[in-house]
Amino acid sequence: MTTKAEQSFQILKERIMDGTYGPGHRLVIDQLVREYGISSVPWRESLRRLEAEGWVEIVPNVGALVRTFDTDAWQQGLSLLARVGGYATALSAPHLTADDLAEAHALNRRMAEALAAFDPAGFGRLNREFHELLASRAGDRRLVAMVRNEWARLEVIRKSAFWYAPGRAEASIAEHAAILELIESAAGAEAIETAARQHELRTVEAVTSYEAGLPPR
Repeated sequence: MTTKAEQSFQILKERIMDGTYGPGHRLVIDQLVREYGISSVPWRESLRRLEAEGWVEIVPNVGALVRTFDTDAWQQGLSLLARVGGYATALSAPHLTADDLAEAHALNRRMAEALAAFDPAGFGRLNREFHELLASRAGDRRLVAMVRNEWARLEVIRKSAFWYAPGRAEASIAEHAAILELIESAAGAEAIETAARQHELRTVEAVTSYEAGLPPR
């Protein structure tokens, strides 16, 4: 049975992710109590948890505010994801089934189709599904949850900023195929982790160069 604290946490996180509570929105406990019929204690617990996960900042004499994300936050988040996601992918690789790998290939093909159809939202969603799938069998629930949480945060940031520098999306699809080839050939954990980590870091480098007006590497 879902506890009130978990229920209130999911309500707030979903509302932040879907834009109902946008950046800078003040989360007032009394209003939440009236709106959802859940007492104040679970909301306070949820706000502390959301603060720990980086979704909310609690400002003295102001209260809880939905965090404002910018490109720097996106770059920092993707750099973190490069490390934890690469590690999770390496741990997960030996345990991915034939069906898992077939699904990963299908997701990568659909990403190419989304790119051809000029569908950046679809491309981003499929990209997230691809990486979450590759990390899903790491055998460490906290690690997998960390990967999923960071992807969710990046999804929110992506709504207000470009996701890829020019040419980066095509390169990303090719790098996905290379990662899958390493996994299917039973390459070592270090090689898989390095490939997955460098894949994300190349996106950070491409966006940074694009913002600075430099030619993509």
